[in-house]
Order: sequence, then C-alpha cells, then structure tokens
Amino acid sequence: MKIVVAPDSFKESLPAAEAAAAIARGLARARPDARIEQVPMADGGEGTVDALLAATGGSRHRARVAGPLGDPVEAVWGMLGDGSGTAVLEMASASGLALVPPARRDPAAASTLGTGQLILACLAAGARRVLIGIGGSATNDGGAGAAQAIGVRFLDAGGRPLPDGIGGGRLDEITRIDLRGRHPAIGRVPITVACDVDNPLCGPGGASAVFGPQKGAGPEMVARLDRNLAHLADVAEQTLGRRLRDIPGTGAAGGLGFGLLAFFDARMRPGVEIVMEAAGLRERLRGADLVVTGEGRIDRQSMMGKVIAGVGRAAAEVGVPAVALVGSVGEGAEETLGLLRSYHPINPPGTPREEALARTAEALEQAAYRLLAEG
Repeated sequence: MKIVVAPDSFKESLPAAEAAAAIARGLARARPDARIEQVPMADGGEGTVDALLAATGGSRHRARVAGPLGDPVEAVWGMLGDGSGTAVLEMASASGLALVPPARRDPAAASTLGTGQLILACLAAGARRVLIGIGGSATNDGGAGAAQAIGVRFLDAGGRPLPDGIGGGRLDEITRIDLRGRHPAIGRVPITVACDVDNPLCGPGGASAVFGPQKGAGPEMVARLDRNLAHLADVAEQTLGRRLRDIPGTGAAGGLGFGLLAFFDARMRPGVEIVMEAAGLRERLRGADLVVTGEGRIDRQSMMGKVIAGVGRAAAEVGVPAVALVGSVGEGAEETLGLLRSYHPINPPGTPREEALARTAEALEQAAYRLLAEG
C-alpha cells in the first residue's frame, strides 16, 4: 500500500514538514507494511520557503532588512536546489504581522520596504528567477515600500520624492511615479508571485476592507486606506498605461500583489500549484492508494487556492482518493467533498484552543492511526 502525505502547516502550532511526519507515524503504526511518502505543502503563505527547500534540497540564507515599522529584522530566503537559480522568499519574513507587537500594529504606517530589500538580496546573490510568497502582512501600502527599495520614486505635489518606507497612510500624497531609477534586473529576472487569495486591490472585497481590521485598522482607517490604495492605482495607471487593480490577488498582503505586478513586472500564480510542481506531487501520486492532506482549518475558504483543495484536485486527476485531517471545521467545509473523500477533525469537540495548539502533533498522529486502523 502506497500513501502520500501532503499537508499544509497547522498555523501557530506545526510546520508542514512536522505535520507530515506526525501523520506518517500514525499511518505506519496502523499499517507497518505501507510505503509512505512525505511531501510537505504550502500555498504561498507561511511555510512556502520550507516546503520548496525541502522539495528541492535547497539552501537557506538570511538578510538584514527593514521590518514593517522600520526596525531591522533578520529575514529568511532560500535558493532552490534544482539548478534553476530560483530564489524563494516569503514577504512575511520581512514585513509580516507577526513581527509587530499587537500594541504597535498600524497599517497606515507599516511598509513593505524590507520585502523589496529582501528581493534585492536575492538578486545580489545571483538569482536568475525569484518566487515570492505573499500573505501574513502587517502592511497596507500597495507595495509602494517594496518599490522604493528597488529605486522607484513616488513624488508629491511639489515634485519631491516621498521618504523610503512610506505606509498606506501616505499614498494620497503621491502625484507622480518615476520608474527611471528602477533596478536594472527588474524586468529581466522573472518574478513570480505565489498567492493564495483572489481579492482585488480596492472595494468591499479589497485589501483594506478584508484584511485591514486584523492589522489594527478601525472603520475610519479602513475607509482611508481603501481610498489611498485607489489613489495609488490611479497614478500607477497613468504611469503604466495598464489597469491592474481588479486582477484577482492584487489585494493580497495589503496590496503587495498589486505593487509586484505594477512595479516589478511580476506575474501571479496560485501558490499551491507552484509548490506541487516543485515537489513533483502529481508524479508521486501515481500508483498511490491514498493521499492524506490537511491544515489547521477547513471551511469555505479552503476551496480558494488552499492546500487541501489543490492536493484534492491533483489526486482526483489521477484517480487517488484524498482525505484531510484538520484542526477545526468551519462553515462551508462540506464544499470540499467534491475533491476529498472525507475530512476528519483531529480534536474532540470543545477542546480549548490553547490545548489543541499544544498537542497538534500528537493529535495528528492519533487521527492518522485511526484513519487506517478503524477504516
């Protein structure tokens, strides 16, 4: 019996590689004769670097960059081990919400400057391609800070460049965008954005309205940030001659998706597809009897570019049944049953959140054991 184990990370508790190992231990206890292949997954958010380096035997590197509020941070990036010269990074490592204590969170001030600096570090190391996972941001600057890092200048009404590291609260001061000083590698080195959401830049489903509150924005700030992103998009459209704000994913990471398309000439792809390709998941599924995936929560959002849906779809393509082990079940989870044979919560109903997070590995192992031992 061949079983492929391909989970996402379990947020706040277990990286994808450790989740895969826990599931594999449980499966092996139930079926010692089974051949189990572990293929940790990610969708462009947390864990993307780890998953891709694990899949390709790549190397890990660090760079000192500006954090979301300007404080220096040690950000991580990686070089894939497949000989492609592809550097991979997560914007959250430089500009993530987890880097800012709750009392200091301010999406009007937070900047993606450090993310741009991290991309520069990859280019300086000789990257021939760059892959960036976006998600988990503290920012709402439309990628303006990242663009400043590569030499894009945003000019005010007096023709003066705004200072590096502007946040979403100052985008309304931009009257002109000067691309002449942009780093020469931009446009020559392909940059791919791994994204797991399809939000546009502005409006009710945009970056500010959907993600602003979790970053500390109240209703008035949300409205202001949304207006400022629309203003940035207006000026960018005049400069570039292209309308980008309505493209799905441009609202990801506080509008960084927009900024990467507009100022880095990037292209956007579903993150889980990128990771599945790098890991050769479809090839590894051939001849399998079962695939076990999973992540911290399954709900309606799971169908929107998340690992569970991506793995389930790949399994369906080759006729392999897929099941998911999940931390919790939310509204709309049943919509995944078109791709999954079943899903199984790993914790008993009513388990306190802190207890559930603390015992994720143990719970995954036990749930995997039950999956085979009890049928």
